Amino acid sequence: MSKKIAEQLVDMLVENGIKRIYAVTGDSLNELNDAVRRNGKIKWIHVRHEEAGAYAATAEAKLNGIACCAGSSGPGHVHLVNGLYDAHRSGASVIAIAATINTREFGTDYHQETNTIKLFDDCSCYNQVIQTPAQAPRMIQAAIQHAIHQRGVAVIGLPGDIAAEPAQESVTSMHNYSSVTLMRPIDEELQKAAALLNRCPKVSIFCGIGAVHAREEIIRLAKTLRAPVGYTFPAKPGIQPDNPYEVGMTGLLGLPSAYHAMHESDVVLLLGTDFPYTPFMPTKSKLIQIDDKPEKLGRRAKLELGLTGDVKDTLIALLPYITDKTDDSFLRAQLTLYGHVKKHLNTYVEDPGTPDHIQPEFAAHTINKLVSDEAVFTMDTGMCCVWAARYIDGARGRRFLGSFNHGSMANAMPMAIGAALAQPEKEIIALCGDGGLTMLLGDLVTIKQYNLPIKIIVFNNRSLGMVKLEMEVQGLVDNETNLVNPDFALIGTAMGFKSVTINSHQSLYDDLSEALEHNGPVIIDIKTNPHALAMPPKVEWEQLKGFTLSVGKMMLSGRMDEAMQTLKSNYKHLKEII
Repeated sequence: MSKKIAEQLVDMLVENGIKRIYAVTGDSLNELNDAVRRNGKIKWIHVRHEEAGAYAATAEAKLNGIACCAGSSGPGHVHLVNGLYDAHRSGASVIAIAATINTREFGTDYHQETNTIKLFDDCSCYNQVIQTPAQAPRMIQAAIQHAIHQRGVAVIGLPGDIAAEPAQESVTSMHNYSSVTLMRPIDEELQKAAALLNRCPKVSIFCGIGAVHAREEIIRLAKTLRAPVGYTFPAKPGIQPDNPYEVGMTGLLGLPSAYHAMHESDVVLLLGTDFPYTPFMPTKSKLIQIDDKPEKLGRRAKLELGLTGDVKDTLIALLPYITDKTDDSFLRAQLTLYGHVKKHLNTYVEDPGTPDHIQPEFAAHTINKLVSDEAVFTMDTGMCCVWAARYIDGARGRRFLGSFNHGSMANAMPMAIGAALAQPEKEIIALCGDGGLTMLLGDLVTIKQYNLPIKIIVFNNRSLGMVKLEMEVQGLVDNETNLVNPDFALIGTAMGFKSVTINSHQSLYDDLSEALEHNGPVIIDIKTNPHALAMPPKVEWEQLKGFTLSVGKMMLSGRMDEAMQTLKSNYKHLKEII
């Protein structure tokens, strides 16, 4: 009996290194499900929501190179979309199998019919529907090639009836082909960049995730140019550790030191970054950008020079043209400022909070001390990212995964599922907001079903903290940001987790230590201060004005207790700004 197309698809996925398919099974996926069962070299991971499956695949792709998720016709497709947007925007190589209704029903408004071409067009680099057996192997191979080499989502539409058809031998390759290549600008372009860097006394370097593989070359360049080095949040574990030139992050989650270094520079060298926050980019400095995707050059700021190339290849070729600077006064000034900034950040660690109002900075600082230097952190969008960015160190073996480009809620817990399956030898820590966790709460069951030793740490501030802050910054009284939360420890217990509730800073270290040592899934519910205030660089003064206006409106509306608690909680930070 000949193979079915579903079996051919599974064989090709296995051949190209895919070990799991994250999906909720359904009728249009039945043939694929059965092919996975009979193959034996790939596993079906039964998530409770397709969005969670897409996030899990994103995390696995980020850690292992490529991953796969699937959704059945209609609602299964729609549920995938948010997670696939995140994967595509973050450059994760994900194969998404969209099983559809049978081909004879196309275009008839049949039960659960969706137009997958239209639906996935904006969150994919490849998006086709297999309609004949002869197309199947060629389309599958093309999808895999696109996902890997364009670093994005490739969608394979697979009608249920086609999945059951006998497979045909491909007239083209069934494997992904690639080779190790050098990618750098020509010498004349490198000489232009070197001339500018050599001529200007004050140079700073800013690195994104596309530069972390060039860590040693970046440190050599910084030493030669006497240049401070900043970085984006995803790049922190690759650039920060043991780097004597680093001055932290800039941007919404960043620090004044990196912001200041970039704005005081004559030249800023942007390496492998598509940093989206243009208000934080300097406008008076000359900018040189190096990226392996030329379409990203200059789309965030005006450039003096844009170079297409792999950052490592380009720096190796550039370094011989760079003159060793002797004046390190600019570098020393930025490092001194960075020292002051770090001392200021430590003031929040020294104030651990009160019962049920543990300072989240203190909590993140404690987590940082207890978690291994090889851990994978996943983190929800919002305040969790703020505390992680400022208080979780970027040890060289660590990885940070989040919805950094798409900015979606609810990503941390499902990403932890993919991370735990992709790298079972690593400690997996999910830093979850209470709002994010409750959005996809059902997939805690997936963690238990596969007994993944994930540690879910909930920063339980009983509010949508970032939205609350944003409203206060605008001078608005926060409205409908408060959350009435369940007892997360009881939920965890009901689902088979070890569960811990931490109400006091005095027990935080010991309770966290015990929970992290447990060999299995754990929920750690930390009751944090809902009034904790995070101020990004540059906009601190504007935020202060909005914050004080918001507090004034609380008082005028009779919410005196809340106004006083908000002021008290942020006294040290406000004093520092003033």
